[in-house]
Amino acid sequence: MNDRDQQMMRQAFDVARGATDHGNRPFGALLVDADGNVLFSGENTVADDGDVTGHAETHVVRLATRALDPDTLASCTMYASTEPCPMCSAAIFMANIRRVVFGISAERLRAERGDPNAPSLRLSCAEVMARASHPVEVIGPFLEEEALAVHRGE
Repeated sequence: MNDRDQQMMRQAFDVARGATDHGNRPFGALLVDADGNVLFSGENTVADDGDVTGHAETHVVRLATRALDPDTLASCTMYASTEPCPMCSAAIFMANIRRVVFGISAERLRAERGDPNAPSLRLSCAEVMARASHPVEVIGPFLEEEALAVHRGE
């Protein structure tokens, strides 16, 4: 992890806070190129539009795959405020994004919410990527306490 990773992760946390401001749960994501430029950002919009696929990461993937070629995407990093779910992990893989950095783990977030039995697909981002036909580096949890603060509204 480096200073850029910290800076970008904190920016993803800010995007997540924006989702809360719009009445959604606090999830945010950024796609950053190899030079450290933020190419796209997305926030959770599930409550806004009722689309259960309206996750921060899927918004970023949709924008990115419409604008960038697979080789460019392979050199990018997805920063997600929270560990990407299996759906988002698969989308990241299919987009050819080869590096993911996330804040709080899904497991820890479930525990913090106090409802460990809530419906969920209990498959980590790393587990999804371990089955991928090309390598995808998964780093996280990273700055987990700061990520948790976002979910607590701090």
